[in-house]
Amino acid sequence: MKVKIFRGLAEAEPIIRACEVCHMGMVDTENMPYTLPMNFGFDGDSIFLHSGPDGKKINILKHKPEVCLNFSTDYKMYHQSEDVACSYGMRYRSVLIFGKVEFVQDETEKRRILNIIMKQYSGRDDYKYNDPAIRNVKVMQVKIERLEGRTFGY
Repeated sequence: MKVKIFRGLAEAEPIIRACEVCHMGMVDTENMPYTLPMNFGFDGDSIFLHSGPDGKKINILKHKPEVCLNFSTDYKMYHQSEDVACSYGMRYRSVLIFGKVEFVQDETEKRRILNIIMKQYSGRDDYKYNDPAIRNVKVMQVKIERLEGRTFGY
């Protein structure tokens, strides 16, 4: 089996939509890698994330908005010979998205984006939000600047 590499959104979209979380990688203020699992939404052009108003991730992103988002799914162990450790491998599908976090300020846009995120998990996009919650939530948009995908064993 060989790794299949792709760069097209058409191949990436089913992988992204199949994921329960993405992992957001960034570089902190001391130039150390920092990654977190995040809930997300996807509209075909951007990835949307949300967070509380404060914390390490928010401080990092205000200074260094560049991120790499990792989506991976469909892990399946396989082997050629049950008794030979080196014959084992892992099938998978994965996508990396590179871009910059932009904080969304407009409250109407925040509501729209939060519904995109909720649709990823519930299938619904008609939720209501109270004004204090909308004011306090950080909503982030990452426009896809570069995309790299890999599948192995599929």
